[in-house]
Amino acid sequence: MKRILVTGGAGFIGSHLCKRLLNEGNQVICLDNFFTGLRTNVETLLANPNFELAEHDIINKFDTEVNEIYNLACPASPPHYQYDPVKTLKTSVLGIINMLELAKKYNAKILQASTSEVYGDPLVHPQIETYWGNVNPIGIRSCYDEGKRCAETLMIDFHRQYNLDTKIVRIFNTYGPNMDPKDGRVVSNFIIQALKGEDITIYGDGTQTRSFCYVDDLVNGLVKMMESDITGPINLGNPSERTILDFAKLIIEITGTNSKIVHKPLPSDDPVKRRPDITRAQKELGWTPQIDIYEGLEKTIEYFKSM
Repeated sequence: MKRILVTGGAGFIGSHLCKRLLNEGNQVICLDNFFTGLRTNVETLLANPNFELAEHDIINKFDTEVNEIYNLACPASPPHYQYDPVKTLKTSVLGIINMLELAKKYNAKILQASTSEVYGDPLVHPQIETYWGNVNPIGIRSCYDEGKRCAETLMIDFHRQYNLDTKIVRIFNTYGPNMDPKDGRVVSNFIIQALKGEDITIYGDGTQTRSFCYVDDLVNGLVKMMESDITGPINLGNPSERTILDFAKLIIEITGTNSKIVHKPLPSDDPVKRRPDITRAQKELGWTPQIDIYEGLEKTIEYFKSM
């Protein structure tokens, strides 16, 4: 039995990860300050004696003996991370310093949930891990993008300087149950609008592309990465690329709504293309997404219907 800390554990991805780790017989400490995480996401886990819920902000030091740390703590949707950009940057930078110091103290393995946003508005497509990105350091998304880039730097420097077992994954668009309906992400926005019969809002002309990975596949990749001897970074995402316009039409098809599609101006620094090259994950982790978009969306839509 391992003792595992999951920061941001009450969030969308973190709650699924906590459940997976508990099901494998581990002790799990879920740490969250509930800025975007929800207690309801982990309520069913509270009865498990191997589960501990700690309300804490990783900007402040936290001390408990652990074997592994999954650092998922950081608001990840634009409305959330732009609400308090200074706090977002502190969460990424001060938070990872505190977690790295904790890992160093107990010689624990640590995995950093980085993001495809480190590639910015990419000039290389699909995005491969050796690409350094095209990021605006002073834009409205910079608090998130640059915070995550700095966190990667700190991870690799702790690895080089202290021989700490660090792991970096770059997460691309992920969806599934436990998403916050108010997080402003494209999947939740489209589904909520469709279920209400409202117009589906597309920013820009809809030709910008994204790739969508179901949360169970993503969590499987996180666990495989932690169990590996790889430092990374490694992309985790679904390489199936589609335009936002086609994705909106797919939501309309699956929900059977009469919603119309409307267009609004594209936000500043919004990436035009986004698709991961997952060759490294396939070769080094034996990981590839298994759940297709129809199956994943049906499960996600049912979750939103039940809310």
